[in-house]
Amino acid sequence: MKFTAEQIAGILEGEVVGNPNAEVSKLSKIEEGSEGSLTFLANPKYINYIYETKATITIVNNTFVPESELSTTLIKVEDAYKAFSKLLEFYNQIKLNKVGVEQPSVLSESVNYGSGFYLGAFSYVGENVVIGENVKIYPNSFIGDNVVIGDNTTIFAGAKIYSESVIGKYCTIHSGAIIGADGFGFAPNENGEYSKVPQIGNVVIEDNVDIGAATTIDRATLGSTIIRKGVKLDNQIQIAHNVEIGQNTVIAAQSGIAGSTKIGKNCMIGGQVGIAGHLTIGNGVKIQAQSGIGRNIKDNEVLQGSPALGYADYNKSYVHFKNLPKIVSEITELKKKNN
Repeated sequence: MKFTAEQIAGILEGEVVGNPNAEVSKLSKIEEGSEGSLTFLANPKYINYIYETKATITIVNNTFVPESELSTTLIKVEDAYKAFSKLLEFYNQIKLNKVGVEQPSVLSESVNYGSGFYLGAFSYVGENVVIGENVKIYPNSFIGDNVVIGDNTTIFAGAKIYSESVIGKYCTIHSGAIIGADGFGFAPNENGEYSKVPQIGNVVIEDNVDIGAATTIDRATLGSTIIRKGVKLDNQIQIAHNVEIGQNTVIAAQSGIAGSTKIGKNCMIGGQVGIAGHLTIGNGVKIQAQSGIGRNIKDNEVLQGSPALGYADYNKSYVHFKNLPKIVSEITELKKKNN
Protein backbone atom coordinates (compact mmCIF):
# COMPACT_ATOMS: atom_id res chain seq x y z
CA MET A 1 0.00 0.00 0.00
CA LYS A 2 1.38 3.40 -1.01
CA PHE A 3 0.91 6.78 0.66
CA THR A 4 1.88 10.24 -0.56
CA ALA A 5 3.63 12.89 1.52
CA GLU A 6 0.43 14.95 1.37
CA GLN A 7 -1.66 12.06 2.76
CA ILE A 8 0.83 11.38 5.56
CA ALA A 9 1.01 15.07 6.46
CA GLY A 10 -2.78 15.06 6.71
CA ILE A 11 -2.70 12.16 9.19
CA LEU A 12 0.03 13.84 11.27
CA GLU A 13 -1.24 17.43 10.90
CA GLY A 14 2.16 18.34 9.47
CA GLU A 15 3.58 20.53 6.70
CA VAL A 16 5.16 19.15 3.52
CA VAL A 17 8.47 20.69 2.45
CA GLY A 18 9.32 19.24 -0.95
CA ASN A 19 7.26 17.04 -3.26
CA PRO A 20 3.70 16.53 -1.90
CA ASN A 21 3.21 13.66 -4.38
CA ALA A 22 6.27 11.70 -3.22
CA GLU A 23 5.14 8.11 -2.51
CA VAL A 24 6.29 5.59 0.09
CA SER A 25 5.32 1.97 0.74
CA LYS A 26 7.65 0.98 3.61
CA LEU A 27 9.33 2.26 6.76
CA SER A 28 13.06 2.47 7.51
CA LYS A 29 15.70 3.79 9.90
CA ILE A 30 17.17 7.05 8.67
CA GLU A 31 20.65 5.50 8.27
CA GLU A 32 19.17 2.62 6.24
CA GLY A 33 16.68 4.64 4.18
CA SER A 34 16.01 3.55 0.63
CA GLU A 35 13.91 4.80 -2.24
CA GLY A 36 10.20 4.45 -1.47
CA SER A 37 10.69 4.42 2.31
CA LEU A 38 9.56 6.74 5.09
CA THR A 39 11.81 7.59 8.04
CA PHE A 40 12.10 10.18 10.81
CA LEU A 41 14.71 12.36 12.54
CA ALA A 42 14.19 13.03 16.26
CA ASN A 43 17.58 12.45 17.88
CA PRO A 44 20.21 15.14 17.06
CA LYS A 45 22.87 12.38 17.05
CA TYR A 46 21.49 11.22 13.69
CA ILE A 47 21.28 14.63 12.01
CA ASN A 48 24.13 13.89 9.59
CA TYR A 49 22.16 11.00 8.09
CA ILE A 50 19.43 13.29 6.78
CA TYR A 51 21.87 14.67 4.21
CA GLU A 52 22.80 11.13 3.09
CA THR A 53 19.55 9.19 3.42
CA LYS A 54 17.90 7.76 0.33
CA ALA A 55 14.51 7.68 2.10
CA THR A 56 11.84 9.35 -0.01
CA ILE A 57 10.13 11.09 2.94
CA THR A 58 11.52 12.11 6.35
CA ILE A 59 9.48 13.33 9.32
CA VAL A 60 11.30 16.12 11.23
CA ASN A 61 10.59 18.60 14.02
CA ASN A 62 9.26 22.04 13.07
CA THR A 63 12.51 23.53 14.36
CA PHE A 64 14.70 21.65 11.87
CA VAL A 65 16.47 23.91 9.35
CA PRO A 66 18.66 22.10 6.78
CA GLU A 67 22.23 23.35 6.39
CA SER A 68 22.64 21.95 2.88
CA GLU A 69 20.54 20.50 0.06
CA LEU A 70 18.31 17.48 0.80
CA SER A 71 17.10 14.77 -1.56
CA THR A 72 14.32 13.66 0.80
CA THR A 73 10.92 15.32 1.11
CA LEU A 74 10.27 16.62 4.63
CA ILE A 75 7.12 16.51 6.72
CA LYS A 76 7.48 19.01 9.56
CA VAL A 77 5.60 18.29 12.80
CA GLU A 78 5.71 19.46 16.41
CA ASP A 79 7.31 16.23 17.68
CA ALA A 80 8.85 13.88 15.10
CA TYR A 81 9.15 10.92 17.48
CA LYS A 82 5.51 11.09 18.61
CA ALA A 83 4.36 11.62 15.03
CA PHE A 84 6.26 8.55 13.81
CA SER A 85 4.79 6.50 16.68
CA LYS A 86 1.32 7.66 15.66
CA LEU A 87 2.06 6.61 12.09
CA LEU A 88 3.25 3.17 13.24
CA GLU A 89 -0.01 2.73 15.11
CA PHE A 90 -1.99 3.77 12.02
CA TYR A 91 0.07 1.39 9.86
CA ASN A 92 -0.51 -1.44 12.31
CA GLN A 93 -4.26 -0.87 12.27
CA ILE A 94 -4.31 -1.14 8.49
CA LYS A 95 -2.05 -4.20 8.44
CA LEU A 96 -4.09 -6.04 11.06
CA ASN A 97 -7.50 -5.05 9.76
CA LYS A 98 -8.51 -8.48 8.49
CA VAL A 99 -12.16 -9.54 8.37
CA GLY A 100 -13.94 -12.85 7.87
CA VAL A 101 -13.69 -16.49 8.84
CA GLU A 102 -10.93 -18.42 7.09
CA GLN A 103 -11.21 -22.11 6.34
CA PRO A 104 -10.54 -24.63 7.62
CA SER A 105 -11.61 -23.53 11.09
CA VAL A 106 -14.26 -24.49 13.63
CA LEU A 107 -16.73 -21.85 14.77
CA SER A 108 -19.48 -23.33 16.94
CA GLU A 109 -23.05 -22.45 16.02
CA SER A 110 -23.69 -20.96 19.45
CA VAL A 111 -20.91 -18.36 19.08
CA ASN A 112 -22.07 -14.75 19.13
CA TYR A 113 -19.66 -12.32 17.45
CA GLY A 114 -19.80 -8.66 16.41
CA SER A 115 -18.97 -6.85 13.19
CA GLY A 116 -15.40 -6.68 11.92
CA PHE A 117 -14.63 -10.17 13.25
CA TYR A 118 -11.63 -12.10 11.90
CA LEU A 119 -10.87 -15.77 12.58
CA GLY A 120 -7.70 -17.23 11.08
CA ALA A 121 -7.44 -20.69 9.54
CA PHE A 122 -7.05 -23.79 11.73
CA SER A 123 -8.60 -22.04 14.74
CA TYR A 124 -11.26 -23.43 17.07
CA VAL A 125 -13.96 -21.43 18.87
CA GLY A 126 -16.08 -23.42 21.34
CA GLU A 127 -19.67 -23.32 22.52
CA ASN A 128 -21.42 -20.20 23.87
CA VAL A 129 -18.46 -17.89 23.22
CA VAL A 130 -19.30 -14.16 23.12
CA ILE A 131 -17.02 -12.00 20.96
CA GLY A 132 -17.28 -8.20 20.64
CA GLU A 133 -16.79 -5.82 17.72
CA ASN A 134 -13.57 -5.81 15.64
CA VAL A 135 -12.00 -8.77 17.41
CA LYS A 136 -9.12 -10.43 15.50
CA ILE A 137 -8.17 -14.04 16.23
CA TYR A 138 -5.18 -15.23 14.20
CA PRO A 139 -4.56 -18.76 12.85
CA ASN A 140 -4.06 -21.84 15.04
CA SER A 141 -5.76 -20.28 18.06
CA PHE A 142 -8.00 -22.08 20.55
CA ILE A 143 -10.95 -20.40 22.29
CA GLY A 144 -12.70 -22.67 24.81
CA ASP A 145 -16.35 -22.83 25.78
CA ASN A 146 -18.08 -19.87 27.46
CA VAL A 147 -15.22 -17.44 26.85
CA VAL A 148 -16.03 -13.72 26.63
CA ILE A 149 -13.81 -11.43 24.50
CA GLY A 150 -14.37 -7.65 24.46
CA ASP A 151 -14.33 -5.19 21.55
CA ASN A 152 -11.12 -4.46 19.60
CA THR A 153 -9.10 -7.24 21.19
CA THR A 154 -6.42 -9.03 19.15
CA ILE A 155 -5.36 -12.63 19.80
CA PHE A 156 -2.29 -13.61 17.80
CA ALA A 157 -1.49 -16.98 16.24
CA GLY A 158 -1.28 -20.01 18.46
CA ALA A 159 -2.71 -18.47 21.63
CA LYS A 160 -4.88 -20.72 23.81
CA ILE A 161 -7.79 -19.32 25.83
CA TYR A 162 -9.31 -21.97 28.10
CA SER A 163 -13.01 -22.18 28.96
CA GLU A 164 -14.76 -19.58 31.14
CA SER A 165 -12.03 -16.94 30.66
CA VAL A 166 -13.15 -13.32 30.40
CA ILE A 167 -11.07 -10.89 28.32
CA GLY A 168 -11.80 -7.17 28.17
CA LYS A 169 -11.69 -4.53 25.44
CA TYR A 170 -8.57 -3.36 23.57
CA CYS A 171 -6.45 -6.25 24.84
CA THR A 172 -3.55 -7.82 22.96
CA ILE A 173 -2.61 -11.45 23.55
CA HIS A 174 0.52 -12.57 21.73
CA SER A 175 1.42 -15.91 20.17
CA GLY A 176 1.78 -18.90 22.43
CA ALA A 177 0.15 -17.27 25.45
CA ILE A 178 -2.01 -19.64 27.49
CA ILE A 179 -4.87 -18.17 29.49
CA GLY A 180 -6.80 -20.31 31.98
CA ALA A 181 -4.78 -23.52 32.28
CA ASP A 182 -5.15 -25.32 35.61
CA GLY A 183 -3.43 -23.83 38.62
CA PHE A 184 -0.69 -25.90 40.27
CA GLY A 185 -2.90 -27.51 42.88
CA PHE A 186 -1.94 -30.89 44.39
CA ALA A 187 -2.43 -32.34 47.88
CA PRO A 188 -0.28 -35.15 49.37
CA ASN A 189 -2.13 -38.33 50.38
CA GLU A 190 -1.36 -41.06 52.88
CA ASN A 191 0.75 -42.94 50.30
CA GLY A 192 3.07 -40.00 49.77
CA GLU A 193 1.53 -39.40 46.36
CA TYR A 194 -0.06 -36.18 45.15
CA SER A 195 -3.74 -35.91 44.30
CA LYS A 196 -4.95 -33.15 42.01
CA VAL A 197 -7.14 -30.43 43.52
CA PRO A 198 -9.74 -29.48 40.87
CA GLN A 199 -9.28 -25.94 39.54
CA ILE A 200 -12.79 -24.71 38.83
CA GLY A 201 -12.28 -20.93 38.80
CA ASN A 202 -11.41 -18.76 35.81
CA VAL A 203 -9.20 -15.91 34.58
CA VAL A 204 -10.52 -12.35 34.26
CA ILE A 205 -8.50 -9.90 32.16
CA GLU A 206 -9.75 -6.31 32.20
CA ASP A 207 -9.47 -3.67 29.44
CA ASN A 208 -6.24 -2.46 27.75
CA VAL A 209 -4.09 -5.37 28.92
CA ASP A 210 -1.11 -6.61 26.88
CA ILE A 211 0.08 -10.19 27.37
CA GLY A 212 3.41 -11.22 25.84
CA ALA A 213 4.29 -14.32 23.87
CA ALA A 214 4.43 -17.61 25.81
CA THR A 215 3.12 -16.01 28.99
CA THR A 216 0.85 -18.26 31.07
CA ILE A 217 -1.95 -17.20 33.40
CA ASP A 218 -3.54 -20.01 35.45
CA ARG A 219 -7.21 -20.25 36.33
CA ALA A 220 -8.19 -19.90 39.98
CA THR A 221 -8.91 -22.87 42.21
CA LEU A 222 -12.10 -21.02 43.20
CA GLY A 223 -13.05 -17.51 42.13
CA SER A 224 -10.83 -15.70 39.62
CA THR A 225 -7.23 -14.94 38.75
CA ILE A 226 -7.51 -11.22 37.93
CA ILE A 227 -5.40 -8.99 35.67
CA ARG A 228 -6.59 -5.44 36.16
CA LYS A 229 -6.99 -2.66 33.60
CA GLY A 230 -3.87 -1.42 31.82
CA VAL A 231 -1.50 -4.17 33.00
CA LYS A 232 1.42 -4.93 30.64
CA LEU A 233 3.00 -8.38 30.82
CA ASP A 234 6.18 -9.21 28.90
CA ASN A 235 7.02 -12.58 27.32
CA GLN A 236 7.44 -15.84 29.27
CA ILE A 237 5.84 -14.79 32.55
CA GLN A 238 4.07 -17.25 34.87
CA ILE A 239 1.03 -16.00 36.79
CA ALA A 240 -0.28 -18.68 39.18
CA HIS A 241 -3.83 -19.40 40.36
CA ASN A 242 -5.78 -16.74 42.29
CA VAL A 243 -3.14 -14.05 41.73
CA GLU A 244 -4.39 -10.48 41.34
CA ILE A 245 -2.34 -7.84 39.53
CA GLY A 246 -3.35 -4.22 40.05
CA GLN A 247 -4.10 -1.55 37.48
CA ASN A 248 -1.25 -0.28 35.26
CA THR A 249 1.38 -2.59 36.73
CA VAL A 250 4.15 -3.72 34.33
CA ILE A 251 6.15 -6.94 34.63
CA ALA A 252 9.23 -7.84 32.55
CA ALA A 253 10.09 -11.22 31.05
CA GLN A 254 10.67 -14.50 32.87
CA SER A 255 9.15 -13.37 36.15
CA GLY A 256 7.02 -15.77 38.20
CA ILE A 257 4.28 -15.04 40.71
CA ALA A 258 3.10 -17.85 42.98
CA GLY A 259 -0.51 -18.52 43.94
CA SER A 260 -2.83 -16.11 45.76
CA THR A 261 -0.39 -13.19 45.80
CA LYS A 262 -1.94 -9.74 45.38
CA ILE A 263 0.10 -7.08 43.56
CA GLY A 264 -0.94 -3.43 43.79
CA LYS A 265 -1.39 -0.84 41.05
CA ASN A 266 1.35 1.10 39.24
CA CYS A 267 4.09 -1.37 40.20
CA MET A 268 7.19 -1.97 38.07
CA ILE A 269 8.67 -5.46 38.28
CA GLY A 270 11.92 -6.31 36.47
CA GLY A 271 12.84 -9.47 34.60
CA GLN A 272 13.37 -12.83 36.33
CA VAL A 273 11.77 -11.68 39.57
CA GLY A 274 10.34 -14.45 41.75
CA ILE A 275 7.45 -13.66 44.11
CA ALA A 276 6.32 -16.25 46.68
CA GLY A 277 2.68 -17.12 47.26
CA HIS A 278 0.04 -15.58 49.56
CA LEU A 279 1.84 -12.22 49.73
CA THR A 280 0.57 -8.65 49.40
CA ILE A 281 2.65 -6.24 47.31
CA GLY A 282 1.64 -2.59 47.78
CA ASN A 283 0.99 0.12 45.21
CA GLY A 284 3.84 1.83 43.36
CA VAL A 285 6.40 -0.82 44.30
CA LYS A 286 9.56 -1.16 42.16
CA ILE A 287 11.42 -4.48 42.13
CA GLN A 288 14.77 -4.75 40.37
CA ALA A 289 15.58 -7.66 38.03
CA GLN A 290 16.39 -11.09 39.50
CA SER A 291 15.06 -10.19 42.94
CA GLY A 292 13.33 -12.73 45.17
CA ILE A 293 10.34 -11.58 47.21
CA GLY A 294 9.34 -13.66 50.22
CA ARG A 295 7.53 -11.11 52.40
CA ASN A 296 4.74 -8.55 52.18
CA ILE A 297 5.83 -5.23 50.65
CA LYS A 298 4.51 -1.79 51.64
CA ASP A 299 3.51 0.92 49.15
CA ASN A 300 6.28 2.58 47.11
CA GLU A 301 9.15 0.39 48.32
CA VAL A 302 12.10 -0.07 45.93
CA LEU A 303 13.74 -3.50 46.27
CA GLN A 304 16.66 -5.50 44.97
CA GLY A 305 18.38 -8.79 45.77
CA SER A 306 17.39 -12.28 46.83
CA PRO A 307 15.96 -12.22 49.38
CA ALA A 308 15.16 -8.65 48.40
CA LEU A 309 16.43 -5.71 50.46
CA GLY A 310 15.63 -2.03 50.20
CA TYR A 311 17.27 -0.76 47.01
CA ALA A 312 19.56 1.75 48.79
CA ASP A 313 20.52 -0.83 51.46
CA TYR A 314 21.31 -3.38 48.78
CA ASN A 315 23.65 -1.01 46.92
CA LYS A 316 25.47 -0.08 50.14
CA SER A 317 25.81 -3.74 51.09
CA TYR A 318 27.00 -4.72 47.64
CA VAL A 319 30.11 -2.58 48.05
CA HIS A 320 31.00 -4.76 51.03
CA PHE A 321 29.99 -7.99 49.23
CA LYS A 322 32.57 -7.26 46.53
CA ASN A 323 35.27 -6.56 49.14
CA LEU A 324 34.38 -9.51 51.38
CA PRO A 325 37.55 -11.59 50.66
CA LYS A 326 39.72 -8.57 51.42
CA ILE A 327 37.77 -7.80 54.60
CA VAL A 328 38.07 -11.43 55.80
CA SER A 329 41.79 -11.37 55.09
CA GLU A 330 42.22 -8.16 57.09
CA ILE A 331 40.25 -9.58 60.02
CA THR A 332 42.39 -12.75 59.94
CA GLU A 333 45.58 -10.64 60.03
CA LEU A 334 44.26 -8.62 62.97
CA LYS A 335 43.47 -11.82 64.87
CA LYS A 336 47.02 -13.10 64.27
CA LYS A 337 48.51 -9.86 65.59
CA ASN A 338 46.28 -9.90 68.67
CA ASN A 339 47.29 -13.48 69.40
